[in-house]
Amino acid sequence: MEKVWMQNWPENVPKELTYRLGKQPLHLYLENHAKNRPEQIAYIYYGREITWQELNDSSNQFANFLIEQGVERGDRIGLFMQNCPQYIIAHYGAQKAGAIVCPLNPMYKETELEYLINEADMKILVSADELYDRVEAIRVHTPTLEVVVLTNYGDYLPSERPYAFPEDCLFDKQVFHDTYDLQDILKEYPVTALNLSFDVSEDVSLLVFTSGTTGRPKGAMLTFENALFKTAAAVEANGAGTDDVWLDVMPLCHIAGMVMGVNIPVYSGTPCVLLTKFHPETVLKAIEKYQVSLWYSVAPMNAALLQYPGFKNRQLGSLRRNLATSFGIPVTEELARQWKEATGGCEMYEASYGLSETHTCDTFMPADNVKFGSCGIPVFNTDIRILHIETGEEQPVGETGEIVIKSPGVFKGYWNRPDATRETLRDGWVHTGDIGYFSEDGYLFFSGRVKEMIKSSGYSVFPEDVEVMLMEHPAIAQVAVVGVPDEVRGESVKAFVVPEVSKAGEVREEAIIKWSKEKMAAYKYPRFVEFRSQLPATSSGKVLRRLLKEGSDA
Repeated sequence: MEKVWMQNWPENVPKELTYRLGKQPLHLYLENHAKNRPEQIAYIYYGREITWQELNDSSNQFANFLIEQGVERGDRIGLFMQNCPQYIIAHYGAQKAGAIVCPLNPMYKETELEYLINEADMKILVSADELYDRVEAIRVHTPTLEVVVLTNYGDYLPSERPYAFPEDCLFDKQVFHDTYDLQDILKEYPVTALNLSFDVSEDVSLLVFTSGTTGRPKGAMLTFENALFKTAAAVEANGAGTDDVWLDVMPLCHIAGMVMGVNIPVYSGTPCVLLTKFHPETVLKAIEKYQVSLWYSVAPMNAALLQYPGFKNRQLGSLRRNLATSFGIPVTEELARQWKEATGGCEMYEASYGLSETHTCDTFMPADNVKFGSCGIPVFNTDIRILHIETGEEQPVGETGEIVIKSPGVFKGYWNRPDATRETLRDGWVHTGDIGYFSEDGYLFFSGRVKEMIKSSGYSVFPEDVEVMLMEHPAIAQVAVVGVPDEVRGESVKAFVVPEVSKAGEVREEAIIKWSKEKMAAYKYPRFVEFRSQLPATSSGKVLRRLLKEGSDA
């Protein structure tokens, strides 16, 4: 299929992508800003202003600490915390030292954390001290984890804040045996740059956990070029300028939040207002005080703000563009109209289609020709094809099939999973397991998933991952989970349970849900449990989740 989307390429977006400071790792963009605009603001965290010089120096100090700890090129460093400046410092410090950053969702519980640390053989973990009890509980079971660095969100909070910090993240600073304090590291270690050389196209800088098409989470290996390419593409395609001010409230541990909150400010040299969590009043005050012009949100955030008392009287005229994603609530033309009217002109539309294996942002929405319900058109140097599910033949315009992608954003493969890599990455094409089609004018429409991954509150939930944890419950003999529609989350997890014979008739749905809530992240634990005497399976014993999903009415 010819690139039909080029007929709708925006006139104000160049057809060729060029990198603002050349093809180099993003941490060198950070160093450039520190050299040429040292006193300009890079991040604003609840009123605490961090300059490019401070951010660069702090990441250098952390890099020097890592080298002293014996970190070598390619070692894995886990980041386990909510949004905060320390996350960004650790991210770029680790990459400057040649290490691979492994984002870990702060919602993970002990079992999840243990699995992922061991899956990637992480050597060092940087964690918020509020989460250390989970880390401490599993250290005996994570033999490769040699060093734990702790930080407290309060270390970067000013005494006077223009808006409230989330109460559930306010904790007194704690000191634990056998750990390091990031604040001490940033006092003791030199700001000297390491100046290591990198092969931008080959060296892995990021390991993002994803399911691929099936199975428990695997680490998708992303290079410096993958991150640079997708960041530059997002900036240029969406018309982000040097005079813009970003607002980031999306989780930095999520690939989309990382692009918007970690990468784009550093690539473009524009200030970013960073928030730990979404709260309507805080978001509104931040926009007003710092004249935010660009924001990436999920549609439920916009809907909540539209219903917030006094919203239409707020001074939000600085907002000019709001990239949004449909999670639970779709980004509809009506929602966008209400948003534009209430904000005094801010354009709102679907941000993009993407996945972890391609460093996300594979499409963008032409601002001058928005098509609601679609994912927009492919970004620079990106080829997307639609293949017949059974034959693999390329489908014509208008016909549905599997979405496959080829671009400079495509990952190198899964960490230590050659079979899974071969299944997903074929001749440079990522076979997404997602279903979609192209319209006559080249817009991509997403229709569903071939794979059984569940999308809950914007997070990927892998059935096998939940099932493994549920099997630890003493009353469960067999279990299978599927996604069921949820008006708020998009999808919620439902578990089909075959109880142990001795427990049949005793175990209750509420008890399993309560147990799961204590063991799993909030977006992951099952909201529904249905008991069965047996589960549908193939002759080889593979459970047929498809049949369970088709028959589920939860």
